[in-house]
Amino acid sequence: MLFLDSSDPKEIKDIFAWGVIAGVTTNPLILAREAGAVDLEQRIREVVAASKGPVSVELVSESEGAMMEEAHRYHTWAPGRIVIKVPFGEAGLRVTHALASQGIETNVTCIMSFNQAYLAALAGGTYVSIFSGRVRDMGYDVRPVIAETRAQLDRENLGAKIIVGSIRHILDVNEALAHGAHVVTVPPAILRKMLHNPKTDETIREFNAAWASRAK
Repeated sequence: MLFLDSSDPKEIKDIFAWGVIAGVTTNPLILAREAGAVDLEQRIREVVAASKGPVSVELVSESEGAMMEEAHRYHTWAPGRIVIKVPFGEAGLRVTHALASQGIETNVTCIMSFNQAYLAALAGGTYVSIFSGRVRDMGYDVRPVIAETRAQLDRENLGAKIIVGSIRHILDVNEALAHGAHVVTVPPAILRKMLHNPKTDETIREFNAAWASRAK
């Protein structure tokens, strides 16, 4: 399935009307770019109202105690919808495990390798987010990371689902799905590019022209 990687309520509402999106992911970088000084709670509530399905909101605290406090605060904004996005690491695994034991869904993020994804799944993460573009930035092929993670999740019957993010090209979407991602979270600009194919446009114009010039 596809999630939308955005925090813009207007764009989210518009694209959800297509009927193809199942959730939303946000992160501090996206929020800083799109929302600026807007109150975070207000913005996330607007995102929730404009969408359906899970909405991931990322923790920015770094200590375990502060992360737990922040997670509980976010959770109260929409308990049935908010997924706590937990940065991967030792503290992140502790927080993920604790939140899972409380029935709070998590999205363990900033994952770059199979090892990290596997640990996040074992800790009880609802989702494990592999960053396609950033793995490629390091000179590695992300496809085996996705495929090996999916194979291990299926082999051990672990409940975590793979989200592939850091999408920069349409091909990233295709390859992520082909190699076992449960979800690809796609920026609006890439999603809009997925609409277009020159041959589709040409064919529609040909059909419409033929109908307009038919014998009357």
